[in-house]
Amino acid sequence: MLFSRPVTVLVVACVLAVGIVMRLLAMARYESEMLNSFSGGYQRVPPTKGVHEDEAAYEGQGDSYLLGVGKADITGPVVELNLMGYADANQVGTGLRQRLYARTFIVGSVTEPASRFVYIVLDIQSGDTAVRYGVLDGLLALGPEYGVYGPSNVAVTGTHSHSGPGAWVNYLLPQITSKGFDRQSYNAIVDGTVLSVKRAHESLARGYLDYAEGEVLDANVNRSPFSYLANPVGERDRYAHDVDKTLSMLRFRRARDGKDMGVLTWFPVHGTSMLGNNTLISGDNKGVAARLLEQALVGSDHAADGFVAGFSQSNVGDTSPNVLGAFCEDGTGLPCKFEDSTCGGKNQGCHARGPFFRVKDEGAASCFEIGRRQYKGAKDLYDSVNTLWTPIKGPSVKSLHTFQDFSNFSFPLPHGSTGRTCAAALGYSFAAGTSDGHGAFDFKQNNPGAPDANPLWAVVGGMLHAPDEAQKACHAPKPILLDVGEVQTPYLWTPNIVDIQLLRVGQFIIIVSPGEATTMAGRRWKEAIGKHAVATEVVTDNPPIVVLGGPANTYTHYITTEEEYGIQRYEGASTLYGPHTLAAHIFLTKQHLPLLHAASTRTADPGPQPPNNANRSLSFITGVLFDQHPWFQPFGAVVSDVLPSYLPLETARATFVGANPRNNLRLEGTYVAVERKGPYNNAWTAVRTDADWTLLFRWVRTSTLLGRSEVSVEWAIEEDVDDGVYRLRYYGDAKHLSGRIVAFEGASAEFEVKRRDLI
Repeated sequence: MLFSRPVTVLVVACVLAVGIVMRLLAMARYESEMLNSFSGGYQRVPPTKGVHEDEAAYEGQGDSYLLGVGKADITGPVVELNLMGYADANQVGTGLRQRLYARTFIVGSVTEPASRFVYIVLDIQSGDTAVRYGVLDGLLALGPEYGVYGPSNVAVTGTHSHSGPGAWVNYLLPQITSKGFDRQSYNAIVDGTVLSVKRAHESLARGYLDYAEGEVLDANVNRSPFSYLANPVGERDRYAHDVDKTLSMLRFRRARDGKDMGVLTWFPVHGTSMLGNNTLISGDNKGVAARLLEQALVGSDHAADGFVAGFSQSNVGDTSPNVLGAFCEDGTGLPCKFEDSTCGGKNQGCHARGPFFRVKDEGAASCFEIGRRQYKGAKDLYDSVNTLWTPIKGPSVKSLHTFQDFSNFSFPLPHGSTGRTCAAALGYSFAAGTSDGHGAFDFKQNNPGAPDANPLWAVVGGMLHAPDEAQKACHAPKPILLDVGEVQTPYLWTPNIVDIQLLRVGQFIIIVSPGEATTMAGRRWKEAIGKHAVATEVVTDNPPIVVLGGPANTYTHYITTEEEYGIQRYEGASTLYGPHTLAAHIFLTKQHLPLLHAASTRTADPGPQPPNNANRSLSFITGVLFDQHPWFQPFGAVVSDVLPSYLPLETARATFVGANPRNNLRLEGTYVAVERKGPYNNAWTAVRTDADWTLLFRWVRTSTLLGRSEVSVEWAIEEDVDDGVYRLRYYGDAKHLSGRIVAFEGASAEFEVKRRDLI
């Protein structure tokens, strides 16, 4: 979900339109022994201690490939920058809950090393045109060895976290609430992503791929069930749930020692566990899941050093992590109205509830729990001796990518008529938001045809650009609020040129979706590609396995079924290119699918190139002027100290004289740490960093005029912590009036932590 509070966007857009604003802007139970083949796949046998047998033991399980995994830090500015996702101009970063990462997975052919693809999972809201351009340029700059990576085989996806720094996107609309474009935020993502690909490339080794799937029943719900019910009953009856509960896993297994390099998973759940009032940076629930699985496998006999766990999105469009449902917070406690998610006719009082919604922590407890449930589903699948692993077979590794202009694209529909997509536009229900993050004023979901809203909004939207009759007819029954696809001043507000991308290894096919496909849209799309892969003999010897990943490459908001589009809840109103958007994606991916045939030597035409606005975007984001400490208190000095002792489940807290963290992003490092004193040599060792969920870094400006600030370090002590002597550590960088940046450190007093069972 993007822009849950889009009225902010609307108001600013109108101001821009009339010229008031200037220049806008497991434990890797991967067996030590051989796998026993049986019908449909093969089953794990109980693990034993020690390393795997030699490489010959794995011959015949599946075809071998060149495999690589890599991970790198992409955490941008954690303060004084708008967060990306809810489009609330007041949601500005004040610190860090958990670092963000790029996780890269490379699959290549052993016999044709140039035939490979790169699937990247970023702890950010989505893939992006400018980010992808930057990553491709960065890879090219690494030298000829990296020339095998290019536009056709690099997929850049986002986990859809709504808790990351913003201001890195290519188009104007999402730049409005962030006050434009921020080079530091953008570079952190691009440079870290390139580093993760470099690390994956350097880890390339011969190995095997296996696929498995399991169910995670308690980590997502459908937030627009009324729209889902518009789909044909016969189609709905084929599925047990109104969201996909399947977690798909692709395991990367190194041949030389049989150790697992990583796993790549797909599971659909919105990155909206952290609420719209949260101002601490994190990767939301998928960032939690990835960190938990990677930590669980540290030191495992069966996982390689540097094991990488990718938790990618799937058909996420109508899913929510707020699994208890949406209720009215108007004193009644009643469920929100089923059809339009309102309470007493207004959307503002309708709020979805996560597992721990009563905890007033901006959604953190619920976020961790939904992440833990995904982690548990993945870990159970990975560990279980009953998991059916399907080997990926077929030596062919293929990829394709092209661009298509959706502003006026005509194509044949399956029943014989002609479908058409339109220049991008957003409907009235877009401004209503969802129960994960509501809009404002009198906008409502489920608002097709003549919109049930103040007619003033039609005038206001028309100030930006008034859609003509052809545009209205193309988008019907969507009532157009913002005709963003036809506005190019000062540059494009939203994309009209859309990525079409498919990746294939053996019988495994990845649909790389630029938008948030809803549950049924994703099901239709995957089924269509699977059937066409068989019909065109792209996949022959084994049943095709099709997954969908995104939002990727260029963020195009939503992709609903035509039936869901007709309801015009938030997802339908945010389907940019009209009612035939899904049909167009299916048509184009099917049309290009034969290029993935093993015998094909053709490549896709690159298509029209979208603009790269990274070097021309407007910015009204001010930089750091200077930092200054109080008299007689140097940077890093303790303002308020810890207590002498704590019990598990208590919070140790210290405050320091700080400086602006934008002076140094400390990529691949940390702003804060928990250190434990060695019991014998008194040496201090870091046992927690700001990559850990339980250690928080908060920053507050105490005087803008004097350039003063303070930092709070908070450790929520875990229940199973080791007893001992600890201290809190702060690492900062101060900018002097001369512009020189100087590093400094601070440390709290020592304190003792003693487990309750030892008291």
